[in-house]
Amino acid sequence: MKLPIYTTEGKDSGNEAELADSIFGIEPNETVIYEAVRRYMANQRQGTSNTKERGQVRGGGRKAYRQKGTGRARRGSIRSPLLKGGGTVFGPSPRNHGFRMSKKSKELARKSALSAKKNDEALKIIDDFSFDEPKTRKVADILEALEIEDSKVLLLTAGVDEIVYKSARNIPNIEVLEANKPSTYQILDTEVILIQESALEILEESIETAEEKVA
Repeated sequence: MKLPIYTTEGKDSGNEAELADSIFGIEPNETVIYEAVRRYMANQRQGTSNTKERGQVRGGGRKAYRQKGTGRARRGSIRSPLLKGGGTVFGPSPRNHGFRMSKKSKELARKSALSAKKNDEALKIIDDFSFDEPKTRKVADILEALEIEDSKVLLLTAGVDEIVYKSARNIPNIEVLEANKPSTYQILDTEVILIQESALEILEESIETAEEKVA
């Protein structure tokens, strides 16, 4: 499986990148993709919501009014959930919403997400590039040349490239990550994945290495 490699001017360089079929050519497993996305979103939750139950509400030490003779219900405590200011029934309390997935499932989800993007023709390989100094205009020119300036783009670099990162951070629809870092959610939450040529090998190695550790 091959993809053309584009230059920063948006033209076909004449070279092709070989994609690993075991990563970009599998049948996407929608179940593990769903679980991986649900796990990512659950882990983003702070889990700090809190309400007071009946036993935590202040007051209620004495009976609100006498048992008989008032014509009203036999009210025992003003902390009752039925009263304004009373305790909450089954309300939220601080907790961790996150859950775990096996490493094998997480890597299958990443491969499934990448294969889904390949099937949607949402992958582009570009020559390695960097700049002498941060320049937003240069990254914008590359996106325009590739005709993806209006798309949500995930740019994968081989390693930490602060100049490219700083050049792209003022563009609202692009995120720059090292090739071994994107999660299933980040892969799916983009319209185009732009991969630098040297970053492709890093991406494939990170997935293969993770699978070897599980095996």
